[in-house]
Amino acid sequence: MIAVTAALIGFFAFVIMRVTTPQMTTLFTDLSVEDSSSIIKDLERQGIQFEIRNEGTIIMVPKDKVTRLRMKLAEGGLPKGGGIGYEVFDKSDALGTTSFVQNINHLRALEGELARTIRAIDRIQAARVHLVLPERPLFSREAPEPSASIVVRVRGALEAQQIRAIRHLVASAVNGLKPQRVSIVDEAGSLLADGAATDPEQAVGDERRTAFEKRIRKQVEDIVSSVVGSGRARVQLSADFDFNKITQTSDKFDPEGRVLRSSQTREESSMTADNNGQVTVNNELPGNQQNSGVAAKDQSKKTEETNNYEISRTTKTEVTEAGRVNRISVAVLVDGIYTKNDKGELAYTDRTKEQLDRIATLVRSAIGFDQKRGDQVEVVNLRFADAPSTAPIAEPSGFLGMLQFTKDDVMYFVELGVMMLLGLVVLFLVIRPLVKRILASDEVAAAISGVLAGPAASEEAAPAGG
Repeated sequence: MIAVTAALIGFFAFVIMRVTTPQMTTLFTDLSVEDSSSIIKDLERQGIQFEIRNEGTIIMVPKDKVTRLRMKLAEGGLPKGGGIGYEVFDKSDALGTTSFVQNINHLRALEGELARTIRAIDRIQAARVHLVLPERPLFSREAPEPSASIVVRVRGALEAQQIRAIRHLVASAVNGLKPQRVSIVDEAGSLLADGAATDPEQAVGDERRTAFEKRIRKQVEDIVSSVVGSGRARVQLSADFDFNKITQTSDKFDPEGRVLRSSQTREESSMTADNNGQVTVNNELPGNQQNSGVAAKDQSKKTEETNNYEISRTTKTEVTEAGRVNRISVAVLVDGIYTKNDKGELAYTDRTKEQLDRIATLVRSAIGFDQKRGDQVEVVNLRFADAPSTAPIAEPSGFLGMLQFTKDDVMYFVELGVMMLLGLVVLFLVIRPLVKRILASDEVAAAISGVLAGPAASEEAAPAGG
């Protein structure tokens, strides 16, 4: 009887707790210590029930109040994102604040706003920005260059494009800041981008080479895996690039293809008398002058012609852009063949040379093999450390896919099972004995009434007989 009473008390206590306890859901996640403290104070002031999980980074509230609480907290500027932004000027007194304090507040606001913007990027959980904005000294023509350092907490790893985007984002928001002066460090202390003055073209070249190697490696892995099976091939690829820009200018002359550019003709004529060029008194007399008109004369004519020809000339300018592939080297490691023997065990067999040659031919076609360029392709067959599974794991679909429950679903079914178990306990240990007692008491009462009714009937029958 004591066990039955304890079971009843436990059952009703569990039911009351489940009915009175509201269903909790997530209000905010990935909260900083400052935001978590501010939100908890606001919830306590409103008298809202809440739960703290994961060392204060997650706050749970009743499910029916989560939407209203988010709107109300957003009205108060919560969560702030773990930093302060331009709202620092909302409550400041401009008249009673010195210029030094104003500059410090402006720096804090700028750092906070940049940190919030960086946290909006994918894979970044938290960020903190430090800016160094030096002032130009007196009597100095040049001001020191500003710099920035960023600490981020990421999920997984950031891509090179994301790192470059963060550097340009911060550099664009700060006057005079260059992207090369922005350094980025993750929470593990690994340097993602240094603040040294590096050549941006070199960084672009490295990223281009990495993307090329990744793309070609993916193509080779896909085509080889389709032959040997998924997970049975390893591909390593190395590409040698030439990032020098070459400009070549060549002139070609054709002597047979001359063209007349200009032509000049010059003619000269002269006439002289036959007096041998002597001047005498007799020649100057009037009578002699008349006879001089019929005297013999010397005539001369000179013609000079100058032609300038332009030789046919062809000028050719060739510009070879940076990023030429000088050489590609590919190493492909493939696993052997696994078959079942008579005992049902997996037996390993090496691949034939003909199979390896065919795989090498496919790899050459995939990378655009060029013998003159010095490309190399090596395909080697070695046994991997772990034998692959014979049958792939099939993902559940249809009705089986619907049977994948979450943690909340499992807890709900557990609670439902406990309630059903307690109900059965109450049914068999409490209700059933009570029913039996009630039925037994009815039978006893009927028997007693029958016994009592027997003598009374006898007494009534006796006087009638007399």
